[in-house]
Amino acid sequence: MNQLNKTKVNLLGNTLKFGVFLLPFSVDFGATALGIVLIGLWRQKYKKIISNPINWGWGLLFLWLIITSLLAVYSRYSWEGLGNFLPSFLMIASFPFFFKDFLQLYQLAWWLVLTSIPVCFLGFMQLFFGWQTPLFLHSIGIKMTAYGHPDGRMSSLLMYSNTLAFFLVVAFTLSIGLWILHYRRRSFNTPSLTTGFKNKKLLINWQLSILSIAILFNGIGLILTNSRSAWGLAFLALMFFAIYLRWYWIIATVLLIMFLVLWAAWIPIYQDFMRQLVPSYFWARLTDEMYDDRYVTALRTTQWGVAWNMMLERPILGWGLRNFTPVYQEKMNVWMGHPHNLFLMLLAEIGAIGTLLFSGLVGTIIAKIVMLMTTIKNNFSDKFAHPEEDCLLLFTYLVAFSLCIIFNLLDVSIFDLRVNLIGWLLLSAMAGIANYQCLSSNSLNEMFVKK
Repeated sequence: MNQLNKTKVNLLGNTLKFGVFLLPFSVDFGATALGIVLIGLWRQKYKKIISNPINWGWGLLFLWLIITSLLAVYSRYSWEGLGNFLPSFLMIASFPFFFKDFLQLYQLAWWLVLTSIPVCFLGFMQLFFGWQTPLFLHSIGIKMTAYGHPDGRMSSLLMYSNTLAFFLVVAFTLSIGLWILHYRRRSFNTPSLTTGFKNKKLLINWQLSILSIAILFNGIGLILTNSRSAWGLAFLALMFFAIYLRWYWIIATVLLIMFLVLWAAWIPIYQDFMRQLVPSYFWARLTDEMYDDRYVTALRTTQWGVAWNMMLERPILGWGLRNFTPVYQEKMNVWMGHPHNLFLMLLAEIGAIGTLLFSGLVGTIIAKIVMLMTTIKNNFSDKFAHPEEDCLLLFTYLVAFSLCIIFNLLDVSIFDLRVNLIGWLLLSAMAGIANYQCLSSNSLNEMFVKK
């Protein structure tokens, strides 16, 4: 029986990897694979899932969404909006039971990073050579538009540049974290390097080469998405790792680059000289001079104002999911899918109670990870065989998910199934480690010592 259960777990694990790899290429195939994993976990772990106290919170939140849908101003929109949340809640309730150790966190990070390399390559071909997918592939969720969408901005297979930017921010962060982890193993010549594989250093050098390519591709890809928020998040990722590792020269370099770009964009003193020094691709995007035909209704500040006023009118229950769109269209005579801020959208649509409950559940998982990192870093527990590596991996996930949250302060990612699932995968992985606080027998080091 134990062998049978182990076989089932391995099968679900392989299906998960397959789904993660396929997700950016085909939403149909990737989501189907993850759906199979979801069903399998619920069948195997149903009693444990429903007995987990934090899952009661997710169930309560979904019940609140049903109540707000019943009382919504535009009820039909709200019932349709439930579809954006139900799969996510089912995932966050069950997937943590899969992510029980640091090895699984490591593998998930690698699969996302490896996927980003061909995604970026296709994006380069799309933007510079006009590559596009044949029409017959569009029916199975594989769609790439020649020269990007919007035109001139790299979108690759993720259909829109901002959606690709979200994915690349995550991949860029994970690739940096993995690169540092492997570089430390090689530099410190840890005992695991001399056991198992005879050419352990050669293996790690090969892994470092792949990760270097991923960092380069993701970095260039982020620039070519022409997403201001993604540029800022990439700089933040570098800053977070530099602070964590105390690499002060990187902090100084990043701050200097940011200052020069901001100077060229907004500081009037010697601005003409700075604009000759800094490529206009960056400062003109920041000042919106690259797109100077934008109407007031297309500005985020306008959308945020409408969402805030909606919250003030119905602060408790909100207007109902997806109700921002019809309200904005009535007020501004323009269709707008969301207010480009997740939390303002939630305040407007499900009210303050629902938003606080949602934020509290996510915040609880983040707080557990921070406490676990403190435990590992300060050696409060002897069950972590490789505390520095485990802590670095947790920190990498924490940074990646934190950047997802910040991204949603300027956009909303839940309406694209692919990046929405990736965000919930990161949170599920952290929740699993926070719940199980796994140990050395299944720690990251096993990956290096196994033949």
